[in-house]
Parts: sequence; structure tokens; C-alpha cells
Amino acid sequence: MNVKHFIIPLLFSALACFSALTLAADNRTDNSPAKWPDVQYDHKIPDIQTVLGYKTGQRITSHSDMLRFFAALQQAAPKRIKIFEYGETWEGRKLIFAAIGSEQNIANLAQFSTDMQALSDPRVTNKNQAKNLMTDLPASVWLEYSVHGNEISSTDAAMMTAYHLLAATDDAIVKNALQNSIVFIDPLQNPDGRSRFIANYYATVGMVHSSDRLTAEHNEPWPRGRANHYLFDMNRDWLAITQPETKGRIASMNKYRPLVVIDLHEMGGDESYYFAPAAQPFNPHMSQDQIDNINLVGRNNAKHFDANGFDYFTREIFDAFYPGYGDSWPTFYGAAASTYEVASSRGEVFRRLDGKNLSYEGTVLRHFVASMSTIETTANNRSKLLKDYYQYQLDAIDAGESDKKERLFILPNKRDRAGNFKLAKLMTEHGVDVYETTDKLKLCGVNYAPGSYYIDSAQPRGRFVKTTFTQQVDMDKAFITEQERRRERKLGDQIYDVTGWSLPLMFNLDVDTCGKSPSGKHRLVTMSDTLKGKVTNPDADVAFIVPWGDMAAGRFLTEALQQDVVLKTADRAFTLDSKTQYPAGSLIIEIAANSGDIAAKVQEIAANSGALVDGVNTSWVTDGPSFGSNDTYVISAPKIAMAWDEPTSSLSAGNTRFVIEQQFGYPVNAIRTSTLVSADLRHYQVLILPSGRYQDGLGKAGADNIKQWVEAGGVLITLGSATRFAADADIALLDVKRELAVKVEEAKDKPDSESSTVAGKVYANRQALVKDSENVEESPDFVAGILANVEVDQEHWLTAGVASDVVAMVYGNDIYTPIRLASGKNLAWFADEKNVLASGFLWQENKQQLAYKPFLIHQPRGNGMVIGFTQEPTTRAYLDGLNVMLLNSIFSASAHAHVAK
Repeated sequence: MNVKHFIIPLLFSALACFSALTLAADNRTDNSPAKWPDVQYDHKIPDIQTVLGYKTGQRITSHSDMLRFFAALQQAAPKRIKIFEYGETWEGRKLIFAAIGSEQNIANLAQFSTDMQALSDPRVTNKNQAKNLMTDLPASVWLEYSVHGNEISSTDAAMMTAYHLLAATDDAIVKNALQNSIVFIDPLQNPDGRSRFIANYYATVGMVHSSDRLTAEHNEPWPRGRANHYLFDMNRDWLAITQPETKGRIASMNKYRPLVVIDLHEMGGDESYYFAPAAQPFNPHMSQDQIDNINLVGRNNAKHFDANGFDYFTREIFDAFYPGYGDSWPTFYGAAASTYEVASSRGEVFRRLDGKNLSYEGTVLRHFVASMSTIETTANNRSKLLKDYYQYQLDAIDAGESDKKERLFILPNKRDRAGNFKLAKLMTEHGVDVYETTDKLKLCGVNYAPGSYYIDSAQPRGRFVKTTFTQQVDMDKAFITEQERRRERKLGDQIYDVTGWSLPLMFNLDVDTCGKSPSGKHRLVTMSDTLKGKVTNPDADVAFIVPWGDMAAGRFLTEALQQDVVLKTADRAFTLDSKTQYPAGSLIIEIAANSGDIAAKVQEIAANSGALVDGVNTSWVTDGPSFGSNDTYVISAPKIAMAWDEPTSSLSAGNTRFVIEQQFGYPVNAIRTSTLVSADLRHYQVLILPSGRYQDGLGKAGADNIKQWVEAGGVLITLGSATRFAADADIALLDVKRELAVKVEEAKDKPDSESSTVAGKVYANRQALVKDSENVEESPDFVAGILANVEVDQEHWLTAGVASDVVAMVYGNDIYTPIRLASGKNLAWFADEKNVLASGFLWQENKQQLAYKPFLIHQPRGNGMVIGFTQEPTTRAYLDGLNVMLLNSIFSASAHAHVAK
């Protein structure tokens, strides 16, 4: 096809949507095309100016205006566009996507979904049936825009793309695209973040829009607009599915199974434009057909960018390894997917380092061109995309059947009942077939009780199962070799994101594998399943006991506290009347200590939380602490404060607040960090410092104020880099130090600081030069994110109910010295060098230095205490296996502190 056949009408369509910004003479736009040929638009389709009063690129469109515009398009062309609501944000904003196509394709949208479901499962659709389906099925492309709220141009590009598809009546490319494909447009994935950005931006604009990167309008205040309400980077939420935006999106994509998925982003304003192919490493569970198909899309983009004189690059960053991105998750149901990134104006105009101005309309234009190019490629390759999609499903099943080691993943469900249930439901939400055994089952010589779960990787989603359940997904050896070479040269590695993400490890669950096909009685887990709580002996005379150790018990605790239930926690395991043993941390609700119908309240809370509760008719303990022992503590509802605002990490603060509020079900009070410097904190029992640079925000004065509060009975919890602040010698809240990198051999000859010359040396080889060039003092090498094995002290109340071995995420380069026994205790520490790495890629030197270093530190201070996590336990809210440890740090710790409630 002649390039001009597509690009000329395409570019004129952009002109019809654009008008030049009203700027000073030196604020002229960048190299947008100057000449546009004629094209006809259907005037019955309202353009952006008609609906909103401004032209595309003239203003950053708000969420409400976006909704108005898409509603106007549907009203004008109801047979060619259909809008669906797929959810609501935490702040109550609607989430929508639009399906655009020919009248016939839109009328048959429900049948299209049914047919794609059939094509997605060769177990019910054989090759001949699939061939018949593919004869008439349209292709499909899903374009998702603005998952990061301050990456603003893609929403306006989405509106421009939708208008062009409906109004460009004589554009042959549009006609072909809508006849042979359905275009799904998710115009705004993060309305809460975008609304935050727009409010901040327009509040700072003066008489003219400044292009200066130093001005307020180009520097967002904390927490910036990137994240959603709970400050999640939602482009990393596709694995854990914690946010409503992600939940609705995944459900919609599972319904329609679009063949091509593009996630449109922004990057630094001094860049150009990025599209496929992706950078190394690729996830090994991707197929070559997927890689080839997304390269077809990239090549077509290049053709149109060349015709427009738009700079671009490929392959250099933005890899395809981690399966939890918006552009990688779809590959594991069989789509060809990619990220697009445009240089961001982060406002209406931005002066680049080369002195040229980057206009908002220019960024929108580039995303529009890329969107239309992708739509063209999808329509032109309809047959190939459908054929490759079905083949992906066949190959996934074949790969599972031929796997003689890990065909089945089995969750025995012998401990952490709530965690096993949640993981089974999570995989179901991803679209994986998960089974619960309803009778005894023997697999590979092992007997499993009813209530176990298993996943057979011989299913269409088998590759997703493999990449999320197998312990280790390796990066390409050549890529690793190159990273070692770069590290030696101090060039910095090219590892983009976490390299370990095994879900059973992050949930800290037992998982077995088997290479044989399953048999026996089972049931398919569904999204309507619930974790059922139960109270044994609800008519008990003396007490109710909740065994501690999972999130069901944790949710019981938080709801009980908020309903004013009087309860205790046992520091050590105990045996009741020589019969039943209860683990350390178990909750005791004594009937005599509670007024009203406590039995009914306990049953209600058990039903809500999914907890198992035993009613008991005696308090006679034959081993361990009695109900009235000094080793049982009353837990009162603590008031929790959390540092908020600069210099706190917004991601850490948001993730942690979400875990406590939405997973634990307990409220958190966010307090601006600057307020903590002198605030009277007496009415708070717990203060959490998420990761952040608190030396800048709190300093010595803030540390002294917090120290006095701790000594009076407060519980201070530091997470990740906040532990740096507590360990600072001038702050002295925690008696540990952050380590420098270990040097195997220090240089014998050190430079004389008093002289401008030193004794001469002879180097025998290049390695000697490299060695002598090393810094004498530097931090350990940075780690992009791995899963590490952690050993846990089993004889402390702070680790009650926590398994002897857990898994934590290690990110960055913070490694701490152990605390001495005179000051406190190391309650959890990283495993030995051989076993410290649970999943991912870790430099050998880091393995050696990280071994046996503390993960959880407890230091009493006066009547209170400091609890330091050297790494974050709440990262992306997907480290569920650490939740009980965090629950103890909040609720048991406040019970053990001697502070007035």
C-alpha cells in the first residue's frame, strides 16, 4: 500500500480537530505538518469544539468533559459506537470503554464475545470449528489510555481517534478498519489521578502558559497525578488486581479477548516517541507469533512516523518481562501487546533542552497517528491475528500436557486457609481454571484432603499459570551477561522492573507440583465463592477463641475492635483442657468481659471475615499461658497515624494505607510529615513512617518529638527507606546502621590526601586497572526487585502466627547491621547466601552481604518501641504472606506498649 494513501487523509483529519495554541511568538509549536489535503467529515458527528467549546490540543480535557464527548458520539452514531461502564474509582468517577465498528459489528457485539470465548478454548472448539469461526470474526484492538493520570495527552488522543473513526466518511482506511475489526477504546484508565493533575496544573497557570520546566505548572505537588486515589501505580497492578480500575478492566478484556492491546503512556519531555519492539528481556512464556505480530504493528507505526517526520525509537527501554503491566498481562491470554510512550509536555507547552517547544497538541497528534496506524495494522492482518490467537491456545495446552514436572500446581491448604482461598480466587479472576477438591485426591503419590486447590497448566491460560506460579522465570543468559559487563564498567544495569513475582511465594503458601493429569472429584472455583466463617459451639459458656495466623483472623480482629468487643491475645501457644492447642497470637473473647449478646456478635463477625471460631466451656489451660496470665494482653483499638506528603514515598504511603484500610479493614489517619515535627501525638498509639527521605522532612526536631512520644508508650513502625531515618546516628531511634558494600580486598596503597602525587604502580592487566578504579566506599549494588527467603524467630509475640520461613521483596541497596541484644532483637533475618534468593535475579555480592542481615527489628524505648522493617512489607499490596507480621506490628505492639488509650 502507498504510504500516502493512509497518511494524507489521516493527517488532515488531525487538522480538522486541531487549532494552534494562543502563545507568544517564541512559543510556536514543534514540527507538526504544515500542509493537509482535503477530506470529508460527517457533520452529523459532533467534533470536540462543538461539544466542549475548545479544539483538541487547546486544553487538557477533564474526566467529566471526556464523558460528555463520548456520550455525544454515541448519541450521534448509536449504531456504530457503544459505550460500557466497567467500574467506578475510589472517588466515585465512572470508568468507561467504547466499542467502535461497522453497524453490523456493533450489532453483533454480544455474539462476537461469545465467539471469542469459543475461539479461546480448543478444549471445546476443535480446529474445524475454529476455522469456521475465523471466517467471519472481525479482528479486535484494545487501545487503553492514561493509566498514569499525569500522562495527559493520550486521553485527548483517544477522543480524537474515536471522532475520526466515526466522522471520516471518505477515509478508505477507516472503512476497512471498521469493516474488518472492532476498536475498543478505554479513554481514561485513571480518572482520579488525572483530575488531581488538572486541578494542580490549572491552579498554577499565570497570564500565559509557561514552557519553563522550573515553573510551578511543570512541577506537581505531592503525590502528583501519576497514581490513583490509593496512590497505586496501576500499570503494576495487573498481577495482584487490587484496585477497582484494574478489576473492571480485566473483567472486560476477559469478556472480549481483543487480539491487539496497546497501552499509551508519556515519558520525559526531552524524549521522542517509543513503540514496539520492546527491549530485552522478553518473558520466555511469550510466543514467537506474538512477538512477530507486535513487530508488524511497530513497522507500520514507523512507516507513518517517517512520513510525518516524527522521531521515534524502539528496543532501548520498556521490556516485556514482568507479567503485571497493562501491555504484558494481555499476552498471557494470547494477545499481541505493546506500550507506546510519547514525550510529555506535562501541560500545554514545554521547552525542551534543545530549545524547541513541545506543544500539547503535538503530543496528542503523535498518539493519534500511532493509534490509527495500529488500527490499520489490526484490520489488515485480521486472518493472521485470529489464526495465531487460536494457535496460542493450542500451544498453551500442549505445553502443559508435555510438562512432566510442573503440569499441576497444588495448594494443599493445610495452613493459611484464607491465603489459599484468596489466591485461588485471584487466579480465577485472571481467567484461569482453578479446582477445589471435594474428596480425597492422590496426585504423584501424595494424598490431598478435600478443600485443596489445584491448577492444571494444560489449559488456554497455562502460560500465565507457568509465569505466575513457577518459582523462577529466568531472563535470557545473554542479557544477564551484558548486565554483568555493564555493572563492571559502572554503566548501570538495564533491568527495568522486578525480576521475581511468584504468587505462591508472595502469599507464602505451600505449593506442590506434579507432572501427571488430575483425576478425582473436584469443583471449579468461581468468582461468586466466599470464604465461609464458622463458629463451633456458638452457645459456649466461657469464651470464644480465634486461632491466629491468617487474614480471616486478622479481619475478625479489626472488625471486633471497631465493634467494641473486649478481647485478648496470647503471647504463646496454649492448650485448653489437655485437648486443643491454639497458636501464639490467638484471640480470646471472654463472655463475662463483654456485655450484650456477644455470641451473636461473634457469629456475625465470623461470617463477615471468614474466620473459624471455637466456643469453649472452660478456661482451664494445661499448657501455655492462662486467660488471666501476664502473657495474655488486652487489645484495645489503636489509633493509627501515618506520615503523608513530602518527603514520603507516595507509592509506599498509598500501598500501606490500602493494605491497612482495605485488606485489614481498619482506618488510618494521614498526617502531613511537616506536622509531625511538633505535633502532640499523645492520642495516637501507632505511627507508621512509609518509605521516604525523612532527614529532609522531619530532621532532628521531628525525631526528638517522635522519640519522646515513643518513650511515653507509642509504637513507631518504619518501612523500607524510613528505617534509614530511624538508624541515622544523629536521630538514634533504632540502634542499627546501614552498610556500605563489602570489599573483598581493600587497596593496599591509598592515596595521600596531603600530597598531589602518590607512589607509582604497574598494572599487569585491565582487571588491575578496574580494581584500582573502584570506589573505596560505596553502597551495595542496586536491586530492581527480587523475592528473598526470610527466617523468623518463633519465640516472640511480634511474630506470633507467622510461619518460620516467609518471603519478602528486596528492592534497592539498603542492608543493615543486626541490632545488639542490649538494645533489641532481630526477629526476622534473610537466609544464608545459598538460599537467600527465592525468585528473581540477584547479584552475587548482594547474596553474600544480604545473608543473615535483619528484615524485622524490634527495639523497646521507654514505655514504647520501634519496629523496623528493612524492606517494605506492603509493596504493590501483593506480599500477602507478610500481612500477619504487619498486623502484629500494629495491634499486638500497641497492646504491649504502656500508653494511655
